[in-house]
Amino acid sequence: MATELHPQAEELLHDLSASGVPPLYRQSVAEARDTYLELTVTDGEPEPVERVLETAFEGPNGSVPVRAYDPGDDGETPRSALVFYHGGGWVVGDLDTHDLAARALANAAGCVVVSVDYRRAPEHPFPAALEDCYGALEWFADDPDLGVAIDPGRIAVGGDSAGGTLAAGVALLARDRDGPDIARQLLAYPVTDHAFDTDSYTENASGYFITRGDMERFWNEYLEVDFDGAHPYVSPLCVSDLAGVAPATVLTAGFDPLRDEGRAYADRLENAGVPVTRLEYPDMIHGFLTMLADPEWDRAREAIDALANDLRDLGD
Repeated sequence: MATELHPQAEELLHDLSASGVPPLYRQSVAEARDTYLELTVTDGEPEPVERVLETAFEGPNGSVPVRAYDPGDDGETPRSALVFYHGGGWVVGDLDTHDLAARALANAAGCVVVSVDYRRAPEHPFPAALEDCYGALEWFADDPDLGVAIDPGRIAVGGDSAGGTLAAGVALLARDRDGPDIARQLLAYPVTDHAFDTDSYTENASGYFITRGDMERFWNEYLEVDFDGAHPYVSPLCVSDLAGVAPATVLTAGFDPLRDEGRAYADRLENAGVPVTRLEYPDMIHGFLTMLADPEWDRAREAIDALANDLRDLGD
């Protein structure tokens, strides 16, 4: 029996359709960014975190803003940490669209979360975002002065959607460049392949929040004309050898065009001997992790808690 769409997701999709807001791929870049922000922020008070710090590091092409979330503890034990890369097709999304998710992860896992405001396409096509994200890992692993002790052996990278792609790319770069150790990579419904040839792209091409048209537009914005989409740091599924990358947590959603490529990447990692935790939400849509503005979205909270479990176990 086929899995049915969760009522919470069904209601959201109905409301979006009734609102008359056009799909992202039919909006200008500025309009799409505003639309995504409106969908993900809360009108009320966000979930409290003991300390939120706005800072920046010097990236490969200038200053890169970051927002650090410290849930607090006794201050004596070095803490685990997550360097987080927001989703949004490399084009939309920012620190504010993923503020609620970062707060929830920090509190649920009891770890410091550092959210990275990397450069976005089309103003800055590949590899700008990836190099900013890798630079954030290097900066954080070098013990920046954030007022909290971090255990260098318990640093994870992670993100959702395009942010998951960037996290996978950072894990590959860390291996290939002999960079900082990564304890785990958290990949929530990641983009892993530039191709559009999966069953989930056919089954979920439209009507489930993110569409095939949106993804085609995002890819076109992210890559310069004639750039090879099979580049290993663009499409991690195209990497010939995945051995030696960090253990992974891969989350997928059933009603998501990206479902099958996320599962395929988990398969490839396992076949390469990389430990993988799979989190599957067959009744959910793409992007549901950022729907925390509505307290009734219990599936989003469940997924945050599941991801937090792996963050709590870093280094074990």
